Amino acid sequence: MNKVSIDGASPGASLPLAGVKVVDLATFIAGPFCASLLAEYGAEVLKVEEPLKGDPLRSFGKLSECGDSLTWLSEARNRKSVTLNLRSEEGARLFRKLAATADVVIENFRPGTMERWGLGYEELSRDNPRLVMLRVSGYGQTGPLSSHPGFARIAHAFGGLAYLAREPGGTPVLPGSTSLADYSSGLFGALGVMMALRERDASGRGQVVDVALFESIFRMMDEMVPAFDRYGIVREPLGADTVNIVPHSHYQCSDGKWVAIACSNDKMFERLCAVMGRPELSGDPRYLTIPDRDARRDEVNAMVAQWTGSAPSARILERCRQGEVPCSLLYNVADIFQEPQYHARQAILPVLDSRVGSLKVPGVVAKLSRTPGCVESLGPALGAHNEEIYQGRLGLSAEQLDALREQGVL
Repeated sequence: MNKVSIDGASPGASLPLAGVKVVDLATFIAGPFCASLLAEYGAEVLKVEEPLKGDPLRSFGKLSECGDSLTWLSEARNRKSVTLNLRSEEGARLFRKLAATADVVIENFRPGTMERWGLGYEELSRDNPRLVMLRVSGYGQTGPLSSHPGFARIAHAFGGLAYLAREPGGTPVLPGSTSLADYSSGLFGALGVMMALRERDASGRGQVVDVALFESIFRMMDEMVPAFDRYGIVREPLGADTVNIVPHSHYQCSDGKWVAIACSNDKMFERLCAVMGRPELSGDPRYLTIPDRDARRDEVNAMVAQWTGSAPSARILERCRQGEVPCSLLYNVADIFQEPQYHARQAILPVLDSRVGSLKVPGVVAKLSRTPGCVESLGPALGAHNEEIYQGRLGLSAEQLDALREQGVL
């Protein structure tokens, strides 16, 4: 395996989270994505998985030559894997020893599960008062629905997003990614963990970080809440359009491809009018302000669509860029792989792995100028680090490991 660093790293600079130890119990994407973000900046992440089965993400989607899914290889980056049966008394005991040496534990079981195993925060923090525990669940650790199961699709529905993901009067569709709530929850989780670690520097004590999948979606719904509270407005679907602002949508070109055009202020609309060869529109009293244009949404969209439909997408994009109008082709992944901007930003990284060779994966997003992070490795084989961790960190003998395997603990 090779370590792929982002351009710009200062020679000899250590990563900002070097020395932080994370134990990741979570499955699928939300909690593990948080762990991956921490690992990209130097945290040591130990993935604890069910013996023989492992994280279900290993079989989610297209499989690689090694038997693990491509999703696993990409999303389980920069971590070590051990197996452990938490439902067994000995497995729980070993986990408590791992947690006693950790800075962070991440879990996404239904609320109450860890407590039933004797592994709740109250129990773990007795041995390690500095422990920070991220708990990700569908509805959070509190409230009348806290015990209910929930995945990203449910969070999209419960959080108000899926209702809006359709054309007016149409059938609700998936809002882009099946796992949007998982990734947003992982981001909020990583932020919460970093704040808890920062506060620990002052207090010397850890705490629980509680993230609900639905809240990570609900928090991103801009003015929906205050608009309903103050004016009783129930937002309805607008398809590709943007609430309150027009033109701010997707428009088809003569070659059948689609472009996104976003005019978020009056100046941008003035530029677009000039690009379309109709500069007089920006001075027309009917279209002077954002509210004026919003009141004539269909009319404005039709004018833009007529213009984009008159030329191929490459020409439309060229004109918009020359006129400094925000625009983009609606890229598919093949377009993305050909786009120089992605490669200039190292947004796609080739990572060499002993099991599958070179595989391209998404790169590190937040690029710190001196310590920008890295992708050291792809997702490991199940239990690949059992000996290293149980013997090296916990001091077990080879004979003890063999016995634990026979007992189904590892």
